[in-house]
Amino acid sequence: MKRKLRITALAVCASVLLCSCGNTPALADTTTTSETTAAEETAVSVDHGEMRDIPLKELIAEMHTGWNLGNTMDAPGGETSWGNPVTTREMIDMVYDAGFDVIRIPTTWDQHIDDENGYKIDEDWLARVHEIVDYAFDNGMYVILNTHHETGWIKPATKELDSFMPRFEALWTQIAESFEGYGDHLLFEGLNEPRIEGGANEWNGGTKDGREALNVLNKKFVDTVRATGGNNSKRALLITTFAAAVVDSTLKALEVPDDDRVLVSLHAYTPYNYTFHPMSEWETYEFTEYVAGDIDNLFTTIDSYFLSKDIPVIITEYGSQSKSVPIYETRTDDENVKWVTYYLEKAKEYGVPCVWWDNNSYYGSGERFGLLDRANLKWYVPQVVEAIGKVYN
Repeated sequence: MKRKLRITALAVCASVLLCSCGNTPALADTTTTSETTAAEETAVSVDHGEMRDIPLKELIAEMHTGWNLGNTMDAPGGETSWGNPVTTREMIDMVYDAGFDVIRIPTTWDQHIDDENGYKIDEDWLARVHEIVDYAFDNGMYVILNTHHETGWIKPATKELDSFMPRFEALWTQIAESFEGYGDHLLFEGLNEPRIEGGANEWNGGTKDGREALNVLNKKFVDTVRATGGNNSKRALLITTFAAAVVDSTLKALEVPDDDRVLVSLHAYTPYNYTFHPMSEWETYEFTEYVAGDIDNLFTTIDSYFLSKDIPVIITEYGSQSKSVPIYETRTDDENVKWVTYYLEKAKEYGVPCVWWDNNSYYGSGERFGLLDRANLKWYVPQVVEAIGKVYN
């Protein structure tokens, strides 16, 4: 797919972007969403591509480096409810121009499902998801579309499955049917970090029952999408481990359906004491040989369980926070350049595309994974973005 001419008036851009101030991304007026996006869509005809009959490994090999549109369509209250502005074509163009060729669109569907009307998805919400997917398709990018923040009702526990399975099946039937005409640049990811909130080992493999129930859910997702036929009979589908964790108990338990178009999605903020800000004595702020060693172990583990068995993997979430170094008036941005370079060089060696988690948070005390200042269309940490691009140039 070739990028098409963009025709977007400056007035449209101004109507949906608000300048941010302080430590929180600006809230955008959601009442302008349908008007502005409709104006943009009439200006550009989007090519949805074809479903090529190529091996899954060849398809994944075309994918290099990715970016998450985090805390946006996955915000339970709606696109702007967590403080991010309305997503525009210009934002996605900027991500593409920086060298990212994969975009993951985390999407929460729960509050947009009408339980009294056959679990029908709200048409306006579905149309808005289509608009954002099309922004990426217009650039020839790969898109990963999922169900996100659904742990309130999707519970991987044997005794719970019957209570929500009809809703889960109806949801994925509608998503698959709505996007059936899209080519192989669109991938579906059935679940995001499936787990029992507050349950045993929530983030470290769960329980035996939870892992077995997840296998049922993963298979139901694959079977449901395949049943819609057309392009979906060959679409690449991502299943995941309990909480998307890379730990032996859940890696061993994962059952990959007998389907040559299924791959595995994992999350790996590795190592945790470097990439997150736990405010503990064991936290580290520098990229060291020990940090590198943990990254080495991550990829040898992934290779052992999946890659060596010809099961492709995408790390659909990774990243490292921009942390403030205690005492000193500095942040870890330069260390993150070293970290991301090493991480992605190792991922490239193993053929694993990685998708940075960007929640548009760079200031304040939250999880500062933000790369793109969406309100002002500039990069918070251009040196990290450049480092990502250099690995794949």
